[in-house]
Amino acid sequence: MVSEANNADERPQVIIIGAGFGGVWAAKTLVRLPVRVTMLDKNNYHTFLPLLYQVAAAEIEPEQIGYPVRGILRRMPNVTFTLAEVTAVDLAAQTVTTNHATLAYDYLIVATGSVTQFFGTPGAAAHAFSLKTMEEGVRLRNHILTCFERAVHATPDERRRLLTFVVVGGGPTGVEYAGALSELVHGPLRKDFPELDIAEVSIVLLEAAGRVLGGMSESLSAYAAQSLHKMKVEVRLEQRVTAVSGTAVTLHDDSEIPTSTVVWVAGVGGEALAKESGIEVLGNGRVPVQPTLQLPQHERVFAIGDLAAFPAEGGGWLPMVAQVAIQQGIHAAQNIGRHQLAQPLTPFVYWDKGTMATIGRNKAVVNWHGRSFTGFLAWLIWSVVHIMYLIGFRNRIMVMLSWGWRYFTFEQMVRLIMPSTRAGWLAIAPQDAFKRDAYEESAD
Repeated sequence: MVSEANNADERPQVIIIGAGFGGVWAAKTLVRLPVRVTMLDKNNYHTFLPLLYQVAAAEIEPEQIGYPVRGILRRMPNVTFTLAEVTAVDLAAQTVTTNHATLAYDYLIVATGSVTQFFGTPGAAAHAFSLKTMEEGVRLRNHILTCFERAVHATPDERRRLLTFVVVGGGPTGVEYAGALSELVHGPLRKDFPELDIAEVSIVLLEAAGRVLGGMSESLSAYAAQSLHKMKVEVRLEQRVTAVSGTAVTLHDDSEIPTSTVVWVAGVGGEALAKESGIEVLGNGRVPVQPTLQLPQHERVFAIGDLAAFPAEGGGWLPMVAQVAIQQGIHAAQNIGRHQLAQPLTPFVYWDKGTMATIGRNKAVVNWHGRSFTGFLAWLIWSVVHIMYLIGFRNRIMVMLSWGWRYFTFEQMVRLIMPSTRAGWLAIAPQDAFKRDAYEESAD
């Protein structure tokens, strides 16, 4: 049965799938139009993904980068939220099916985001840690801390494996997480674990290309690599991972790095809903869209953000970053308004506000309006921009307090393995962290 939100309300029904950056900013724009809006998401919170790596590095609490979706929509009288998982989209029938009901739409904005892409690498999906959701960030933090706890009682060979951390992917997330992990290890954990020789800790950043931060200038890339080297991060370029197991990473030359921790941030692709619903997708799962962000042959359906494959100047596609999603969310909503008024829809034009990445204390790289910055000034710009876009006044204050405390005390307060473990949990090898859910269910 197809459900109508309000049969007495003749305003067109807009459904937004996804409460990420694109979905939220689309809703903020649609609030000014004579439409009814329903936002669907499987989580009841918006995640500020640019700071998720800091959750995984025990720098901030997960609650500090999450904000209730209903709180965001509270002052939007024509927007409602439904906690549901979308299972299918029927473009012909103009319906969206969830685990609760089937909803009809007049306009649809698909903003489902992206998922980690393992490129078919054997063992990567089973043994590597992704960093795309709040749960994955907390799981990785727990795992890192558990590795140190286990290393205290481990044999020499096992200890070296437990204290070797491999980050796959030299993009912004890989560089930021490698730097944050180094600061965690050589700061608080060095003092927390006097039984361990921190010199045994090895943090390895693997990048298949010839330099890290390939989307930035060569000078910024070189600065980032040099900064990581000073922070005791081993940067290995032109290193392609061919297999991942619970105890090692295998490289293209058949060499191995014994490790219990592989953090995979080497690539992302479009979320699977579009492909599973029969929508045309590219090899990486992204949906090709028209210049107006509409799907070909479907003028009432828009794809935005990480899901949308939109051509970039100079070739390729626009990057999967928050600024693209925000601008596309606003533009798609504005085009819905134009469509209602039978006005010509306008093509989307991306305004590149710059790219940036932080490496550690007083270290960052910024490409902003054609100018490059490094060091403390870049770090300050990076900090201000991220605080500005973080949703929620309380979250901004709490993140700034956490940063300030860490900056002046060199301490990270979130060194907790949470939720509390049950008897025998630490006996499970860290590389089998993905099995813990099943273990805990069996204990109930």
